[in-house]
Amino acid sequence: MAVHFSILLILTGLTGICCVTTVSEVSVKTGDSVTIPCLYDREYINHVKGLCEGYYWNQCSFAVKTNQPDRSGKFSISDDKNQRIFTVTMKRLTNKNTDYWCAVEKSGSDIRHYFHLSVTSTPSLYVDHQEVTGIIGESITINCHYSNTGIMRWCRLGKNCVTGPSGSIDGTRVTIDAQPSKVFTVTMSELNAESSGWYWCSIGNFQMPVHVTVSEKPTTTTNSYSTDVGTIPTVANKQNSTSVDLKSLIIPLSLLVFIAIVAFIIWFMLRHKQIKASSTEMADEEIMYSTVNKKKTSSQADEEIMYSTVNKKKTSSQVARSAHSAKPQEDATYSNVEFTRKSSRRKSNPENDVEAMYSSVVTIKKPREKRAEAKDVDVTYSTLAEHHRNI
Repeated sequence: MAVHFSILLILTGLTGICCVTTVSEVSVKTGDSVTIPCLYDREYINHVKGLCEGYYWNQCSFAVKTNQPDRSGKFSISDDKNQRIFTVTMKRLTNKNTDYWCAVEKSGSDIRHYFHLSVTSTPSLYVDHQEVTGIIGESITINCHYSNTGIMRWCRLGKNCVTGPSGSIDGTRVTIDAQPSKVFTVTMSELNAESSGWYWCSIGNFQMPVHVTVSEKPTTTTNSYSTDVGTIPTVANKQNSTSVDLKSLIIPLSLLVFIAIVAFIIWFMLRHKQIKASSTEMADEEIMYSTVNKKKTSSQADEEIMYSTVNKKKTSSQVARSAHSAKPQEDATYSNVEFTRKSSRRKSNPENDVEAMYSSVVTIKKPREKRAEAKDVDVTYSTLAEHHRNI
């Protein structure tokens, strides 16, 4: 028994050395894209890989190579030398794109593996996404939609398959749950770093490749190291805290700028109002008119009489304010009188040339009507008389 098992391992190893492993038949919807993984042995890591299109190997033509990209953009290829898997992606598929070969160039004879694409309007087997990500220690779920019949399987490329309701692949627990709506659900639990890789779900003759990427759970804890003076955060944490502090300052600074702008606008409006009020008060000053008439009476040739009339007027704004005032406003009138000595025309005694000036100022406030108008003003009358007296 042990001898048979050893022979099986040797044959498996030889198969891995001489061959390329991939899926055999994939169903694709017309116009869609699909990615096909091709596993090769480690001795071909530095060899040229490619996708050859055609049913017969000796008649196929390379659509794309790792050293010869496709200029049309319909085909693309990438080589993961760590996983020893090169992948080819085909876009805008039609029913004419059906027969392909995964190939690795080798002196003497290339190694290859044939696979078939079934391009139809309704695929027989498909998944929601060919790329699935998970976290170490957690689980992922893949929904495989099908329309044909057969055994449901979940396989890893180049390794074992789970065909029953449950099983494990590389330490990852796998469960298969068949749904009545033509969907079977594959759940991979207790994921680990080695769970990353290419898988496929299978039913009947069809397979659909799925790539699983497992990563560590992102941490939000603060990394720090202890010293004699306490715990000091690392440089990365300092940068993170600095960026957080800057973000927290944006809102208060914006608020302060807004308050400063509003305060400046209010101050400007108040200042403008004060200047306007001051200009109005200066415009509301009283205007006084004075008319002086000098006459000589016929009865007394030596006497001259000077008459002066002073009229004081208020502006229309003052009158309007007075109309709304409850108490009458008192007016103050100031008068400057300048005395001038005038010599007599006749030759006389200088002592007789004495001037006497009389001035009387009377302020009369006109009674206010019930409805004051802008024409109601205060009038001041002033009479100034000049007499020559003989002493």
